[in-house]
Amino acid sequence: MSKVIVFAGTTEGRNMSEWLCSKSIEHIVCVATEYGEQVLGESEFAIVHQGRMDEEEMIAFFKEQNPEIIVDATHPYANIVTENIKSAAEKSNVKYIRLEREDELRKGESDKLFFKDAGECAKSLEGTHGNILLTTGSKELSVFCKNEDMKERLYVRVLPGKESLSICEDEGIKGKHVIAMQGPFSVEMNVALMKQFDIKNLVTKDSGNAGGFYEKIEAAESLGVSVYVIGRPSGDKGCSFKEVCECVSKVLGISMEDTSEKYTISLIGCGMGKKNGMTIEAMDAIEKSKVVFGAKRLLENLNIEKEQYPYYLADDIIPYLKENPKDAAILFSGDLGFFSGAKKMKEALEREIESGDKLIDLEFYPGISSIVNLSAKIGETWDDAKIISIHGKGEASQWMVELLNEIRHNKKVFLLLSGVKDIQAIGKSLIDNNLGDCKIAMGYQMAQDNQEIKFLSPSDCIERTEEGLYSLFIYNDSACKECITTGVCDEEFIRDKVPMTKEEVRTVSISKLHLNEGAIVYDVGSGTGSIAVEIAKLRGVKKVYAIERNPDAIELINKNIEKFNITNVCVVEGDASEVLDKLPSPTHVFIGGSGGKLDKILDVIYKKNSTANIVANAVSYETINELMQIENKFNTEDFEMIAMSVTRMKQAGTYHMMKSENQISICSFKFKSN
Repeated sequence: MSKVIVFAGTTEGRNMSEWLCSKSIEHIVCVATEYGEQVLGESEFAIVHQGRMDEEEMIAFFKEQNPEIIVDATHPYANIVTENIKSAAEKSNVKYIRLEREDELRKGESDKLFFKDAGECAKSLEGTHGNILLTTGSKELSVFCKNEDMKERLYVRVLPGKESLSICEDEGIKGKHVIAMQGPFSVEMNVALMKQFDIKNLVTKDSGNAGGFYEKIEAAESLGVSVYVIGRPSGDKGCSFKEVCECVSKVLGISMEDTSEKYTISLIGCGMGKKNGMTIEAMDAIEKSKVVFGAKRLLENLNIEKEQYPYYLADDIIPYLKENPKDAAILFSGDLGFFSGAKKMKEALEREIESGDKLIDLEFYPGISSIVNLSAKIGETWDDAKIISIHGKGEASQWMVELLNEIRHNKKVFLLLSGVKDIQAIGKSLIDNNLGDCKIAMGYQMAQDNQEIKFLSPSDCIERTEEGLYSLFIYNDSACKECITTGVCDEEFIRDKVPMTKEEVRTVSISKLHLNEGAIVYDVGSGTGSIAVEIAKLRGVKKVYAIERNPDAIELINKNIEKFNITNVCVVEGDASEVLDKLPSPTHVFIGGSGGKLDKILDVIYKKNSTANIVANAVSYETINELMQIENKFNTEDFEMIAMSVTRMKQAGTYHMMKSENQISICSFKFKSN
């Protein structure tokens, strides 16, 4: 006889079994597959029953085992299995309780496409372009394989079990299109897979936290991948992990109170790493701990007589503490809330607690951050500074544009660096971009024996050779307030004889693009580059690609970029229909000229990002007619066309007359993803 039967196959089921084991409660864990049995840990209190059962077989099994309560922790989408368990429990007169997977949807999911079932989702995918990453498992794979064209684009992520792989083979999914891996998958892993297989569409079930739903969504959003969500089935809402534990305890007549020894994990901001720079509370927490983790530099600086390990990643620390539970201190440089790895550590530890490990208490101790330290050393305030970190953000090409933009528009910028290469690159870029008058306060190896705090010029920065930890205050007395709207006068641009979109038309066209922070914009048929320059000047725009095939216009674009001191415009020479494939996916596209290849250009844009906002301008009736056909050819939404006529006052002798410019048609739309 087993008092409890747990139907598992999910992380929640495994956690429930571990909790029962911690209470020394004998129980049976039912799993459908051999793989499900493999991932369960061994215990003297848990017996694993492997194999699928229908309702009648469940009734017979319950009669044989005579349990007092049945916990259903099967997958949220296993509707038939849940109905069988529930019905069999009712007919066997046994208490039934459903363990519900956590489902706290994040905000900002209006851009996802939701479907009631796999069939509806598969039908929608038939109208898409690009590779598809299917992360819904193998059970409904056949639904997505009915369309041969779509099957060729499928990359299927399944569990590495015989049953899953056999289904893939039966459905004709080629080996290189099968990704057989066991989760959970981090955001970074999802990003890597999507890049590796050039994924344009992600299919997922709304499987909540434990199912890695949010990590998939974050990865897709970062790459501009379209997301197709199969919504969770309706039905009776189950209970949380805590509620199920309380119910089991009540049925079995055991106490929920945890009599096991609790352990404290202290996350400690060490400031600059010296004992005399830490708070008394932090030092007391370290003293009370049995083991200390942290970067080698921090451990050496503290010089403490404790069991210690040079670990600072959750993947290294948590497995150790599971095997060796004890009071622990985890050290972080600076302050826990200032560009610190403490955030990810806290999240990882909280997941452990939420999953059933109630033997952990978390405590947090602040430290003195580098910005506070350097400010104090030079007698500076930091509450009015723009604060940026480029530490660990790669080569200068990945962050220099944003940094220069902030320096131009802020009198004071505080900056965290990775090393000497960064300070050299910053010094050179300040000089190259007419910011050589900036003054720089440098903090080098602060609180260390070789500490340096001094004021430098950009030229001094180039000459630095000492490797180590740097932080800077960059002062720009000539900083100007940033323009937050469009509206550069036509006369400001170098034009020559190349056609240019007029000021008022630029303003309306850019407004219709509905730009947002992080926008990557194509300016197709850039001409003088007036649109590209205006967009690039707006705060938050990441990159603008000015595409132009006329060599004379290319020269003018470069001159205007130099005149306006713009650093986030990339000039691309060539026919747009041929060069767009080589560029990163856009979020927004302005088409000022298409060279008669509008359809081909739009087809390329659709394949790169089917959710991009598009604005196209036209003067001739032929182009207007071509734009009018777009709505039917490309299945668009929010299609709008306006005609705009600008009349300017001109002086003629002693008189003033109104003179009309050519009428412009402005067309804006988005593609329908389905």
